[in-house]
Amino acid sequence: MTFILIKTIHLFAAFIYGGFLIVDNLFLVHIKKSYSEDEHKKIRESFMKVVRKVVPPSLLVAVITGLYLITQVFGVIDEEGMSRFQILLALKAFLGIWLGVRGFLQVYVGVQPLVFKSHVLPFTFVLTIIFLSQFMYI
Repeated sequence: MTFILIKTIHLFAAFIYGGFLIVDNLFLVHIKKSYSEDEHKKIRESFMKVVRKVVPPSLLVAVITGLYLITQVFGVIDEEGMSRFQILLALKAFLGIWLGVRGFLQVYVGVQPLVFKSHVLPFTFVLTIIFLSQFMYI
């Protein structure tokens, strides 16, 4: 029962974080074309007021619950090495931890990224995590 509860929390938190990246990368970038620069700044800032309250904690919850879930499903590494499932899960974990560390440092510590300042790379990582999760069980 605990596993299912934590997995549900993990999925909701991941949906919040991933949903923000989808909206930001696929929709908000097009606002510039329809509105003046001043209007665009107002619209984006209005959106970001809510984002700053909800998305960073959701990312941290997704990473923490993801780490718990990994401990429950990763299993023992055989003498032959990791299974395909374990390799893909480890890759997902690496990408998720990278996102979590980057988000934590940026939001809570104030360390701005030197490269990849936009949300395109995190968006790509989230899409990769989604696809990996679909291929893990094959």
